[in-house]
Amino acid sequence: MTFTTRPTLQGTFGMVSSTHWIASQSAMGVLERGGNAFDAAVCAGFVLQVVEPHLNGPGGDLPAIVVTAEDPTPRVLCGQGPAPAAATIARYTGEGLTLVPGSGPLAATVPGAFDAWLLMLRDHGTQSLREVLEPAIGYARYGHPLLAQVSATVESVRHLFTGDWTTSAQLWLHGGEAPKAGALFRNTAWADTLTRIVAEGEAGGSDRVTQVDAARRAWSQGFVAEAVDAFSRKPFRDSSGERHGGLVTGADLAGWEGTWEPATTLEWQGHTVAKTGPWGQGPALLQVLGMLDALGDPAELDLLSANGIHTVVETFNLAGADREAWYGSGEEPMAALLSAEYARERAGLVSDRADLGIHPGRPDGRMPRLPSWVLGSGASGAGRAVVDATIGEPTVAASGATRGDTCHVDVVDALGNMVSATPSGGWLQSSPAVPGLGFCLGSRMQMFWLEEGLASSLAPGKRPRTTLSPTLVLRDGAPYLACGSPGGDQQDQWQLLLLLRTLLQGQSLQEAIDAPAFHSTGFPGSFYPRDREPGGVVVESRVGAAVVSDLGARGHVVTVSDAWSLGRLCAVTRSRGGMLRAGANPRGMQGYAVGR
Repeated sequence: MTFTTRPTLQGTFGMVSSTHWIASQSAMGVLERGGNAFDAAVCAGFVLQVVEPHLNGPGGDLPAIVVTAEDPTPRVLCGQGPAPAAATIARYTGEGLTLVPGSGPLAATVPGAFDAWLLMLRDHGTQSLREVLEPAIGYARYGHPLLAQVSATVESVRHLFTGDWTTSAQLWLHGGEAPKAGALFRNTAWADTLTRIVAEGEAGGSDRVTQVDAARRAWSQGFVAEAVDAFSRKPFRDSSGERHGGLVTGADLAGWEGTWEPATTLEWQGHTVAKTGPWGQGPALLQVLGMLDALGDPAELDLLSANGIHTVVETFNLAGADREAWYGSGEEPMAALLSAEYARERAGLVSDRADLGIHPGRPDGRMPRLPSWVLGSGASGAGRAVVDATIGEPTVAASGATRGDTCHVDVVDALGNMVSATPSGGWLQSSPAVPGLGFCLGSRMQMFWLEEGLASSLAPGKRPRTTLSPTLVLRDGAPYLACGSPGGDQQDQWQLLLLLRTLLQGQSLQEAIDAPAFHSTGFPGSFYPRDREPGGVVVESRVGAAVVSDLGARGHVVTVSDAWSLGRLCAVTRSRGGMLRAGANPRGMQGYAVGR
């Protein structure tokens, strides 16, 4: 028997895997009280906002992929708020900016996570608003043991809070000091906000759906929108080093709501792999699966060998170049990008040497266009070390430490309802806290380019092309696996390893999650300051010195990370016979799976 850090859980009642043990257990409690997977996922989502505030918040973003017990067709929940109506390229370049700041009010899109979670509850849940939100309200009001990383994050921005973001100082600092790791921390302002939202929801009517919709209006058209409108355009310091006001208005909140969309899918090795549309990076994973098929049998790919790592990295670099050239416009040539013919064409570019360039393809014969920033000084990362603790999802440091990241939760119940959700954004270090509400806005606008004519050029009302990328897999037409991971540009790279190891190579969920991980940093990054590292590969030290040496000989620039530092994977499965399984990442000693 292969040693794993914890068992792969097995049972028939329900399974939850998330990036925080309190969220996992809160969701399991919902299942135990008769709720379904959607009730449980929404509960976990709101608890994650309380216990992982450095990784997500109600003012952030939420993509999710779901199937119901009645309908195995994967559906995508889009909780990605768009650019505000006033967000034009001229508005930013007129401030002397060449990139959208990575933090501060000017980086904020319209908040998306809150409405999307409640849309999931309304359309697929069974429990009341009060029942589902009660755990989050309790942890916010009465406290939860503060994660060490939250304490460290607050400390890293303490001087910014005291010197400029004073509303955040009021929320997060006590006597001018960051809260201590492990101490009981309360966010009573957010507890009060949620309590008022529940009360206004219940005042809207007697039935569950009416109450949920009334709560959504309290957010988008009521007291929350009024407070955001009054505050969001005030100037504060951001990652550009200057003070800028934001653009989000109450009208922006009132004019947007979450939506249900078809998933983008690929038939692969007897499975249907479902991802979001190309407003997320998910289809890049599908492109990689197609390229690996074109290169040989992926079941035979040794992911602990230099050849296996090289092959995966090179295909992701090609998909990453396509992501930069084609994703985010709303008019992507997806049929061509995901075709077997195009996969073979792209796979033909993989040689036995590391390719240090950026090579987007020509789907349907179209000519690609890359940002001038990527082609110029921003392409190499030379001399651009990131020291600003407020900016977005980074590459993972050798120690495994991160600045501003993401959460994930997967849930499956006995009936076969299944959810994969990746909430993010609205980090406590994203933007100044909105007075009286207990949360801040996000910074997802940094995904846009301030250059006309690109797939992801900034435009009012447009969704940014994000890295958020939940996954749901059907096996022979039946819902089988839900998985995901925090990690910015690494999310799909780490998920690919899980899919190959579990779907094709016979490993259990926990074996695959525990196995040594790696990722590429060779394609353009999604977060300010938008750099890349030509030939860059990060590997856990457990791959061994010989593999590292071989990768270097192939031309890769290898960074050796700590033995247990890469990957934040969560996963659940359901077999046709009704057996449920779950696994969770041991790295960081925070993620947890529960079930029975």
